[in-house]
Amino acid sequence: MSITDDFAKQHLNDEYSQLIRFATAALCRKRPSPLSKGKDNTWACGITHAIGMVNFLFDSSQDPHIGAKDLYQWFGVSPSTGQSKSKQVRDTLDMHQMDPNWCLPSKLDNNPIAWMISVDGFILDARSVPRQIQGLYLDKFKKKLMQKASFLIFQMMAH
Repeated sequence: MSITDDFAKQHLNDEYSQLIRFATAALCRKRPSPLSKGKDNTWACGITHAIGMVNFLFDSSQDPHIGAKDLYQWFGVSPSTGQSKSKQVRDTLDMHQMDPNWCLPSKLDNNPIAWMISVDGFILDARSVPRQIQGLYLDKFKKKLMQKASFLIFQMMAH
């Protein structure tokens, strides 16, 4: 994780650093962990690239942003290797662009997917449904949020 922490300090921010740690931890918990095979810098690049893809890191209109080529170069991997590991990370953790589970907290308000709920088969914006329905989904959200918060606290205590 020190590799990704160094990269995040130089080119990203604390939010990215935390999400990269969450993704690394999630990959470590897989059995067998894919991280047990391969080079550290290759996995670090792949994880960082995957989180970057979810959050449009390579879009110059975003802040922060960096070119994919620069990311690969910093980690010392070829573009094909970096893309391949990123794809493996995204597939393993079921990531996709604007994925609310891997979205930067500062971008969550503007992420329409984060607010979508299914009510009787209809996809609705949770912010526009009656309070009774919001309450049902709020309980599910709180449970998920508490799991992430406890993991974050564990990570902070480990450092």
